[in-house]
Amino acid sequence: MTFKRGDKKLINAWAFYDWANSVYSLVISTAVFPLFYDLITKDKTIRFLGLNWDYPGTLYSYALSFSFLVVAFMSPILSAIADYTGNKLKFMRFFCWMGGLSVIGLFFFKDISTAWVGITCTILASIGFWSSIVFYNSYLPEVAYPMQQDKASAKGFIYGYIGSIILLAITLFLIMTPEEDSLKLKMMRYSFVMVGLWWIGFAQITFSKLPNNIYNRKPSKEYLWSGFKALKKVWFSLKDLPTLKNFLIAFFLLSVGVQTIILLATIFGSSELGLGTINLIITVLLIQIVAIFGAALFSRISEKIGNFKALKITISIWIIVCFCAFLLEKNLKNVSLYFYGLGGLLGLVLGAIQSLTRSTYSKLLPETKDHATYFSFYDVTEKIAIVLGTFVFGFLIYLTDSMQWSVLCLALFFVFSFIILHRLKNTEHVY
Repeated sequence: MTFKRGDKKLINAWAFYDWANSVYSLVISTAVFPLFYDLITKDKTIRFLGLNWDYPGTLYSYALSFSFLVVAFMSPILSAIADYTGNKLKFMRFFCWMGGLSVIGLFFFKDISTAWVGITCTILASIGFWSSIVFYNSYLPEVAYPMQQDKASAKGFIYGYIGSIILLAITLFLIMTPEEDSLKLKMMRYSFVMVGLWWIGFAQITFSKLPNNIYNRKPSKEYLWSGFKALKKVWFSLKDLPTLKNFLIAFFLLSVGVQTIILLATIFGSSELGLGTINLIITVLLIQIVAIFGAALFSRISEKIGNFKALKITISIWIIVCFCAFLLEKNLKNVSLYFYGLGGLLGLVLGAIQSLTRSTYSKLLPETKDHATYFSFYDVTEKIAIVLGTFVFGFLIYLTDSMQWSVLCLALFFVFSFIILHRLKNTEHVY
């Protein structure tokens, strides 16, 4: 059955992919796998690519950075080809399966001798996840009209937060039940299989409803070269779209702060504030729960005051988050409670800023058939921001021997993003 643009069933099916894939972000990227990796490799040396890695955490960080660089290089080319051939759904499905099966492959990471399996699957899962997101995001202007896109985008993130919370709760129950450490590690490995099956399984609901080749394109055999030409066309078109181009710059700056904080928040709580695993897991769950309401709240706020103003409010709160984190110290009385409060504040604007930036960018796009190609620029912007943000964060730790100054520095990226957004002109759909 074919659904038309704006149909609620189509929008719900599109948003449901967030339900499917967000378990990767929470369980694999944030909560469980980093802990599992640390427990397996702590104070040990990993042999990988012919080299001995005395600091396994460095290898894990490099693996993620490499995956982001691969996606940043590859996605614009693949997106241009997908737009030209009309096979966007096939690309999205391929990377979903690639990511899901790679996550399941983490089950075979049992000890230090199989660490190479963990690193390899980590890279492949990350590439699969982020690449599928490029094509998923590019469907937004094709499934919803501009006036529907804020709510549709927010609905996706809300589905994602709810789904990931459910699976994380199940995972934590499995992990916390056995008393023996060996059984806890085994339950963690089973949780990786659950994530992969959840991701692939629920994604089929989305794939069954999304259209493919809606513009009935019939590519020639030289589709690879035509993909490059489509990419070049979009690149030069940005010069004639100053609002879109400047929004990408603002998005880059705020993504440096947002993505770095998401990736390193638990490390900050553990290393800088000395919080235990339970405190950190509670904070992660709190952030996810509050983010559900934050995404819904700012979706309504954007309807009343416009996307740019709503985004500026969220950025202002992010600046406050950075400043409050700078003031936290390990010796502060009831520091865990302050960290919970900071997590709640962060959750309020986490879902909001991710949802609003996606829908705002979608609204700013010109009338085009090359949605995947345009959204690949959006994705590349975010990936490069992650690389820059983690580098700046780590470099400042090296200079100051403290994460607090690194967090405070991130506030500057939010400030510059706010300034650029403040100077953007209003458009027909972005008040």
